[in-house]
Amino acid sequence: MTDVRSTPRGEAALLGPVEVRALAADLSVRPTKQLGQNFVHDANTVRRIVAVAGVDSDDVALEVGPGLGSLTLALLDVVDRVVAVEIDPVLAGRLPATVADRAPGLADRLSVVGADALQVRASDLPAVPTALVANLPYNVAVPVLLHLLAELPSIRTSLVMVQAEVAERLAAPPGGRIYGVPSVKAGFFGTVRRAGSVGRQVFWPVPQVESGLVRIDRYAEPPWPMDTEHRKRVFAVVDAAFAQRRKTLRAALAGWAGSPAEAERRLVAAGISPSARGETLDTAAFVRLAAT
Repeated sequence: MTDVRSTPRGEAALLGPVEVRALAADLSVRPTKQLGQNFVHDANTVRRIVAVAGVDSDDVALEVGPGLGSLTLALLDVVDRVVAVEIDPVLAGRLPATVADRAPGLADRLSVVGADALQVRASDLPAVPTALVANLPYNVAVPVLLHLLAELPSIRTSLVMVQAEVAERLAAPPGGRIYGVPSVKAGFFGTVRRAGSVGRQVFWPVPQVESGLVRIDRYAEPPWPMDTEHRKRVFAVVDAAFAQRRKTLRAALAGWAGSPAEAERRLVAAGISPSARGETLDTAAFVRLAAT
């Protein structure tokens, strides 16, 4: 990566409601529900997202779904480089021009990758990201987040905006009704916490749901192996445990283990009661169970 930190930093002119609508009209873009598009038009909100992410001039920020560039511009004011992954070719094509117009001193810090974030690989990116900062498309937020955490171990911190209900599920502790597959899988990669709420009125169009911020800090020293095969084994147990969450683990894991008796044997070996249910187990317990 080219070292641009010695270059004098400019200051981005952030997008407001008028600018967002003007850009969309110029591109004949209407936000689509299919792509989960809701464009942020509030400067204070994007500044807050960048601040909560904790990124600085040493970071390469990966942004997913930059849209018209509201968050992109705020990130460029702070980080070393932004790699923006955008599936919409019209939006991807326009973003560099928007940045050049509104932050000419920062334009060389932006790279745009036209791709589906669910398919993107480390080799597709022009720089190694250290942080994920994104307003994730709500319809695919969890799959995109888990894919990127698995594919890009260089990401130390993630700060994502998602539907409020999804934010609650991701950060939920064991034992509650909303604790489930997203909670356990996100916890495999690092510590997860709610990082604030975002009102509906900062978006265009105004969504029908509330939004929330979630921060994930990757384990500095992973408490278990992070290789692909191990992760797949753990996630297979998690999926099986919650597929029939009202059942005891002895019954719910019968298919995964081969029989109820074998499920019970493995549970006991992992120090877990066969009569327990999946929502009572933390990520570490699922890791132990996968190793039996």
